Amino acid sequence: MAEPLPDLIEEFVNDSTGDDPATILMALSQQDTVYIASLLESLPVERRLVVWEGMPRERKLAVLVEMRSDPREILIDATPHNEWASIFADIDAEDLLELLDSLPNKLVDLAYQALDSQERKYFRDATQFPDSQVGHWINHELLVLPANAKVREGLRLLRREVPQHCDSIYLVNRSGQFSGLVKVTRLFVAHEHASLFELTEEAVTPLLGTEDVSGASLQVQRSGFSALPVTDEAGKLIGRLDITSASELINEFYERQVMASAGMDEDEDLFSPVAKSARNRALWLGINLLTAFLASWFIGLFEATLQQVVALAVLMPVVASMGGIAGSQTLTLIVRGLALGQVTPANMRALMLKELKVGGVNGVIWALVIGVVAYFWFTDVMLGIVICLAILFNIVAAALAGVFVPVILDKLKIDPALSGSVILTTVTDIVGFVAFLGLGTLFLL
Repeated sequence: MAEPLPDLIEEFVNDSTGDDPATILMALSQQDTVYIASLLESLPVERRLVVWEGMPRERKLAVLVEMRSDPREILIDATPHNEWASIFADIDAEDLLELLDSLPNKLVDLAYQALDSQERKYFRDATQFPDSQVGHWINHELLVLPANAKVREGLRLLRREVPQHCDSIYLVNRSGQFSGLVKVTRLFVAHEHASLFELTEEAVTPLLGTEDVSGASLQVQRSGFSALPVTDEAGKLIGRLDITSASELINEFYERQVMASAGMDEDEDLFSPVAKSARNRALWLGINLLTAFLASWFIGLFEATLQQVVALAVLMPVVASMGGIAGSQTLTLIVRGLALGQVTPANMRALMLKELKVGGVNGVIWALVIGVVAYFWFTDVMLGIVICLAILFNIVAAALAGVFVPVILDKLKIDPALSGSVILTTVTDIVGFVAFLGLGTLFLL
């Protein structure tokens, strides 16, 4: 049984396992490659390199494949060149594609030479597609028969080694074009002289190699099959996208969305160099500073009001905070809908009305609560009314912004997960401050 990851991290960080390769090997011998990859990413760089050096070479390739790019590159740079021939001994096209962006050109060439002729062809074919398209990530281990094959030929095929996640046999015509899909389970109850084509599943549409990888991965997850066939533009079968690859690609997509919402790269190392981390994060800090100055400028327009009614300055963060939270909730919902293809012009009006109603209900409830609190705090009825109206207005405006900001960014081909939160915060801050201070100027002075 694998030792819990936090315990193993503590052992390696506190040096209780020592620097002896035999000790490291014993500690990792019962762990799988995903576990080891996660462990290495969790260790400070110095300890990570010690553990990496103590690992057996035959496991290093599989561990590298499972790691994120940034921590992986540190280990690649630290590995002596004379070790790579043995590390690449069992490499295949899928492994090389996964490592392609992390390896220097000399190592890519070395790994390519280690592939057999068939794997080299798979690698060349895959690199014809960018990594955002399905064709880059397809699996070439297929169960394939001619469209005129019989059940007995299918059963004979199944007596060989069946690849992982193969629950179907793909039928192709003489030109190699996809003709249909037969579930393996149907063969066991059919007459052996029956045509396989008569057993094909209806409404199974193959994926195109040029399709967006996240959308295609979702199709695989929802299909009810362990994999879906992938074809080129001419309909020729070129491979399949299996459920494991689809799940990994979807997980990476959502991790990228989460990290992008903070203006960060999903491959960033926990222990990346300070200068690199600071550089990566500086851009969005600068953008946020500009938006903060913009909000401050609007506040400055009401300087006279603030000087005369100090309570407004005390309550301003409440207005901004409530609008920001309400907007971010809507924004998160819409960004997810856009990613899943669920938000379209057809349902935009209904979605906007629904969010307006939600904003209205929450706005009324919390505006009343905050208005009553403000009244008892400052014993000023008019101040309570002002903040009550400002909160209501800002929450409704935040709901609208939460819908429109990501949709507009998506139409402009800008990732709403990356920049939506910054723009939304600016909008809700400015709307909230202008509404609150503007109403304060009208009713309190």
